[in-house]
Amino acid sequence: MTAPLDLVAVRAAFDGGRDYLAACTGGLPPRRSRDALIADIMRSVTHGADAAAYSAIVEQTRQHAARLLQVSRDRIAIGSQTSVLVSLIAASLPEGSEVLVPDGDFSSLVLPFVHRGGLRVRCAPLAELADAVRPDTALVAFSIVQSASGEVADHAAITAAARAVGARTLCDGTQAVGWLPVDASAFDAFVVHAYKWLCAPRGVAFLALTEEFAATLTPLHAGWYAGADPWQSCYGDAATLASDARRFDVSPAWQAFVGAEPALGLFANADMSAIHRHTTELATRFLSGMGLPSPATPSAIVTWPDPDASDLTRLQAAGITASGRAGRARLAFHVFNDQDDVDRAIRALR
Repeated sequence: MTAPLDLVAVRAAFDGGRDYLAACTGGLPPRRSRDALIADIMRSVTHGADAAAYSAIVEQTRQHAARLLQVSRDRIAIGSQTSVLVSLIAASLPEGSEVLVPDGDFSSLVLPFVHRGGLRVRCAPLAELADAVRPDTALVAFSIVQSASGEVADHAAITAAARAVGARTLCDGTQAVGWLPVDASAFDAFVVHAYKWLCAPRGVAFLALTEEFAATLTPLHAGWYAGADPWQSCYGDAATLASDARRFDVSPAWQAFVGAEPALGLFANADMSAIHRHTTELATRFLSGMGLPSPATPSAIVTWPDPDASDLTRLQAAGITASGRAGRARLAFHVFNDQDDVDRAIRALR
């Protein structure tokens, strides 16, 4: 096995990044993603779509996702958005099941359970989620990193509490994978949309499933790509679905995967511990410079109260791309950022 790419090599894969502190909203594409998308659209102008070539790219991207999530590729299903993959799980829960979620978690994780009907959705503060698990809880669904606040969940305590009562766990890693090392095998289900910290085009998502939990799910979105042999599953009602997690695949958005494959390959080959250290050190430097308290668990996302968006306005006036969520200003520090970005943000706010 080759040595992981160091931080210098990963940073060198990007052209942009200066004053862009919004990877939590959408990542910047690395050069190879840009070049792959341009080459694909130019080729398609004269040669059209090559479905077999696109499928090879999709499968390579699935392999990258498996490496990133530390599971085997047969445990990875592909999709388009978080809510689509979460709805697969929501639809398979027995009538009357209790689903426990954190207060204020991202809607794509929560609303599929709320609007399925016939489920009891209960909320608790993230810091108290493990203690809120009850004997009748069927599923605990939570983001490992909260979108609105950047708070990192104590996933070990949450999963332990769920296991103690026989509840399943669904973790959303969309705001984590790409800067926080994760092991998806710690959860019954793990979902991630790749357009944020993994710097892929929007429309590429993954669901990692344990074999035991997968056996309880219905292939709600089954189409031709969910077949054991997709090319023999294009017509009629006799197609045999894949025996592994591929039976839950959503037919892929080809061009999105063209851009996603180089981006996910970059992060799958990177030293994720070094990325985690780099991003959280930048965040800590910003917090210290602003006199803001540090979180219990370091995060690459920094937020603070900004109810009138005045701080966000100052950042934008200084040419810094940031975001605001739930009455808070929000900055994200990724591989393409450095200490100059931190210092420029502090100066803009002061």
